[in-house]
Amino acid sequence: MLISFKSKYSPDVLMYQEHAQPILDLLHKSPARGIITAAEVPEALATLEREVIESRLRQQQEAEQEAAAQEKDENDELREQIKARRIDFGTRAFPLMEMLRSAKAEGKDIVWGV
Repeated sequence: MLISFKSKYSPDVLMYQEHAQPILDLLHKSPARGIITAAEVPEALATLEREVIESRLRQQQEAEQEAAAQEKDENDELREQIKARRIDFGTRAFPLMEMLRSAKAEGKDIVWGV
């Protein structure tokens, strides 16, 4: 299912629900229908920025684990799991974060499912 995020001064952001779900979970929002009010936008943006930093740290740790697994060549399953997560949280969240920045600058809401 696609989720279409809309804000007055930004192009729409389309995401598959499975990719939007972690973002919406962080913001305590439902994927079916919702709003990030202009008053909530700064905190939502800060929350996503913190998660991007944390996810990059986790990604670095996973890369180190992958390097160790390649050296030992005994953990094929771990390597496959790491490869499956190549598109990180920051990459997935970037378009919505840009929309949040625009909404913050213009004092506008972001809505979806309407």
